[in-house]
Amino acid sequence: MIDVNHQISAVRRAVGSRVLEAGEARVVTVGQSYATDAADLWDACTNIDRIPRWFLPITGDLKVGGQYQLEGNASGTILTCDPPRAFTATWEYGGAVSWIEVHVTDQGPDEARLELEHIAHVDDDTWRQFGPGAVGIGWDLGLVGLAIHLDTGESLDPTFGQQWTATEDGRRFMSLSSEAWFDADVAGGADPEAARAHADRCAAAYLAEA
Repeated sequence: MIDVNHQISAVRRAVGSRVLEAGEARVVTVGQSYATDAADLWDACTNIDRIPRWFLPITGDLKVGGQYQLEGNASGTILTCDPPRAFTATWEYGGAVSWIEVHVTDQGPDEARLELEHIAHVDDDTWRQFGPGAVGIGWDLGLVGLAIHLDTGESLDPTFGQQWTATEDGRRFMSLSSEAWFDADVAGGADPEAARAHADRCAAAYLAEA
């Protein structure tokens, strides 16, 4: 059902920085192209009835100023929306506030690209412990669900992610994702020794929960 090596290689990952009003921030970027049009990809990422078909159950009001809650995960507020191209929102989880920026690009009648930036303050405790993989592996797993949904049209069981990450393929995927984020971290300028420690610690945490 899931070609682990293909999915790992299909995603572009980058680690960078940005200056916000409140100070310097880290930016984790994931991107993948899909064999569908931009309107369909936008709908998959913004339709409150469709998001649970590949990601997580969600409640709230998905309009500018509205709030959302992902079941068992983050909540936040929709900050901007420019359909069918982009939206931004806060990402509030575990007492910390970060931000996401989502962009959908039309690449032709049968191809569209999703790029998501997750932005967190430099002094974020999770980043200090685990590096970019802390959110990066999670987004990699989310893109697995989106790829399956867009390829097959099927709705995934809400427990799919939890079940799959406990399988041999799922565990291998998380290990490969961690290595890919290590590479992206070093390419983004991180000290290789520190990036290695972050990646190993992050992979161990994800695998322990699987």
